Amino acid sequence: MVQTDLAQLTSETTEWRQILRNYREEFQECKKLLQDSARDTAKEQLATLDHFDNQFHIQLINIHDLKQAIKQHERRIELERTDQQQTSNGVFSEHERLLDSFLVLENSLQQLRMEFRDFINATNC
Repeated sequence: MVQTDLAQLTSETTEWRQILRNYREEFQECKKLLQDSARDTAKEQLATLDHFDNQFHIQLINIHDLKQAIKQHERRIELERTDQQQTSNGVFSEHERLLDSFLVLENSLQQLRMEFRDFINATNC
């Protein structure tokens, strides 16, 4: 039973990391698009481009930090699996905390993605 629970936790964290990798790649591409667009953009829109560039930078840092926390959690899960002892409640509570952090971050990332798409569609960058 415990092995199954630990396997499920590992499966979930692997999925979270893949989703975060996808966002990282997408936002890195968005930053490149912003840099390319800055040359042909009216002065009035440069502040908005700068805002999005800053937001992508901040979110890329947040993605990195959460991925590192998830990796550390995965190592702890693996240690508990190899020890084959009773899984500590700390592992499950940390998993729940990371899930909450993941969901909050994912919501922020989706909002930024939508705002950026709206901006791109409105300005035809």
